[in-house]
Amino acid sequence: MDKQILKDTIKQVFSNGKGILAMDESNPTCNKRFAANGIPETEEMRRKYRQLIVSTPGLNESIGGAILSDETIRQKTDDGQPMADLLTHAGIIPGIKVDMSTTSLSGFPNEKITEGLDGLRERLAEYKKVGARFAKWRAVITIGNDIPTRACIKANVNALTMYATLCQEADIVPIVEPEILMDGNHSMQRCYEVTEEVLKTLFYHLYEFKVDFEGMILKPNMVIAGKESEERNSVDAVAQATANCLLASVPATVPAIAFLSGGQSPQKACEHLNAINKNFKDQLPWIVAFSFARAIQQPCLDAWKGRDSNIEFAQKLLYHRAKLSTVARLGTYNSKMEDLR
Repeated sequence: MDKQILKDTIKQVFSNGKGILAMDESNPTCNKRFAANGIPETEEMRRKYRQLIVSTPGLNESIGGAILSDETIRQKTDDGQPMADLLTHAGIIPGIKVDMSTTSLSGFPNEKITEGLDGLRERLAEYKKVGARFAKWRAVITIGNDIPTRACIKANVNALTMYATLCQEADIVPIVEPEILMDGNHSMQRCYEVTEEVLKTLFYHLYEFKVDFEGMILKPNMVIAGKESEERNSVDAVAQATANCLLASVPATVPAIAFLSGGQSPQKACEHLNAINKNFKDQLPWIVAFSFARAIQQPCLDAWKGRDSNIEFAQKLLYHRAKLSTVARLGTYNSKMEDLR
């Protein structure tokens, strides 16, 4: 492990207020979103959509890294240029999702485990050759009646830890993503309790397995009540709970936290990120940025609808949402900026 390579990658990804664009949706997930917009669910249309994203003018002003799927990192643009190369030439570092998605955790109803450790060392070596300098692994934790169990938390934390060790061995920065889902009717306090437990368990295991905290990125959820909950918390309350939870759980030596949007609307994700940075920037020891997917992509996808005639406007929307995410990272966002003119 070359610690300096890891540090340099992280520094470059988050330079000048930038963040990460997650464009690594699995094929089934991408197809589901295509279907909602009447877009043919084919490999070629997925290629065209990812080409639209990576070729967006000025995207590098706000995006320092982009997470690709296995399919995308192997695809080329219309003129034969690999997608990863196009990003690199624009100053955006390519990353890669290496997990193989989730499956049911045997013996534990309604709980999931993420697969993909088999052959990961070899896959990381291959991805490195085609330009990937960081990777991502997502664990999914559901809040419900009597869940999450300790067994589920430990199983997912163990997988995240082994993934992180293999990434650092290959000089690839691991994005460690333990997502507490917004699904459910749980309170913000319950989300806080579960998030804190998961993060504390995670960092204990990372330390045990000698993962270099300075050479990783944490991608957590914000502390928010479940989508079906009647509880409505203010933006400042969410920011306060999230900041408190992270301060209680995350070592100061971790260089960067890049939040997932987790199903929040684009505007709400920016409002929360902005409040965290605006209200607590002097108390937080980490870079607090974003690794948004739908919160940056969705307006673009809705506008594109698979039509070449819509590409220019769709790219403007993508650029706009990425720019707003960077402004939120700097703590200077306000809702008036939502108006695209």
